[in-house]
Amino acid sequence: MKKIGLILILLFAFTTIKATYILIPMDAEKQANHLKAYGITYWVINQGIEAYWLLNYMGGSFAFPHSRALEAECKVRGVSYQIISDAQWINIRQSISNPEVNQEAVKLEKAPKIAVYTPDFNPRGGRIQPWDDAVTLVLDYAEIPFEKIYDREVMEGKLAQYDWLHLHHEDFTGQYGKFYASQGGTPWYKLNQQKTEELAHNLGFSKVSALKLAVAKRIKEYVEGGGFMFAMCSATDTYDIALAAEGIDICSEVYDGDGYDPNAQKKLDYSKTFAFRDFELVLNPLLYEHSDIDNKNRSITPEVDYFNLFEFSAKWDPIPTMLCQNHTLTVKGFMGQTTAFKKSLIKPEVLILGETKSAQEVRYIHGVYGFGTFTFYGGHDPEDYRHYVGDPETDLSLHPNSAGYRLILNNILFPAAQKKKRKT
Repeated sequence: MKKIGLILILLFAFTTIKATYILIPMDAEKQANHLKAYGITYWVINQGIEAYWLLNYMGGSFAFPHSRALEAECKVRGVSYQIISDAQWINIRQSISNPEVNQEAVKLEKAPKIAVYTPDFNPRGGRIQPWDDAVTLVLDYAEIPFEKIYDREVMEGKLAQYDWLHLHHEDFTGQYGKFYASQGGTPWYKLNQQKTEELAHNLGFSKVSALKLAVAKRIKEYVEGGGFMFAMCSATDTYDIALAAEGIDICSEVYDGDGYDPNAQKKLDYSKTFAFRDFELVLNPLLYEHSDIDNKNRSITPEVDYFNLFEFSAKWDPIPTMLCQNHTLTVKGFMGQTTAFKKSLIKPEVLILGETKSAQEVRYIHGVYGFGTFTFYGGHDPEDYRHYVGDPETDLSLHPNSAGYRLILNNILFPAAQKKKRKT
């Protein structure tokens, strides 16, 4: 009987100290692969397992109930983790709950269904455009599932099937990125124009610009109804330009067969836009720029091109806090067709998440529209400072701790924590 009692005592002691949680640290020192850590987190919540995002705790760490399968998955993907006991987990939660500590534990409830808006004209599944897309690159690398959609799917009302939408490097004004001067004679440009015009006509539009406006308005309805929209590079400013220029011809003859309205600037309606106001159009078809939203005349050299993230209250402002989770508040800058937004042209109700104060330019913004949200992130590729047409895609295995790419993944994950949709 004594032996049985001793065994029971030992078993009880073992169960009380055994590890029951996995902590995924996200600070600079303890995480070997920040990007794949997001993939692990998505994998967990996609299986309906309880998951927590620990805002401002060790760089925005994640925690889940321990299982051998999860531990094995972390090892396979090269993600650093710690096994902690119930007592340790309780201590972490108590520490975070302190009202004087700028931290919060947010439960992740449902894995968002992700759509990437990108053309797919090649029957073999490739793209005509000679560039890659940072979001699809990082989704593939982090092993987060997504589906590709384009104009036909949007116009057929399929956006409602998705929680989160990324706008690929796109020109919503119907001017093909304004690449005419530099790329107008190349085979890829001609084929892209041909295929886009065919798609527009098949969908009942006489011009590509009319189709793109209709798509932009459908996306606006999607956000208003509760969707989460994320855009980078030229899909940021051209989206708002298209909305402001509804019913106005801003395309030169080389893009749509007739000239633009010489009074287009005076007719813009900024009340229709998400983020920008009082901007001026660049109507010259030979200039590689759509408007003055983009802070093109920059005097910053690559060596000192950094932007700073804002610190928000984790307990009172959890959404912007989630969007800014990182292991550093200083992020390397990177260029794109739209690199940075002039601060003076951003609507006052839009939240600035990251900026370069010395240049009066903003790199990262967020806003609420209806029951949904939008986030604009300037630049093309966080780990390719100046990405040219035709350059090879970035190998993210060489940048597993990229702070710039973490911002993209924050946006992908935060809808999982959204419990209530706010209305403006």
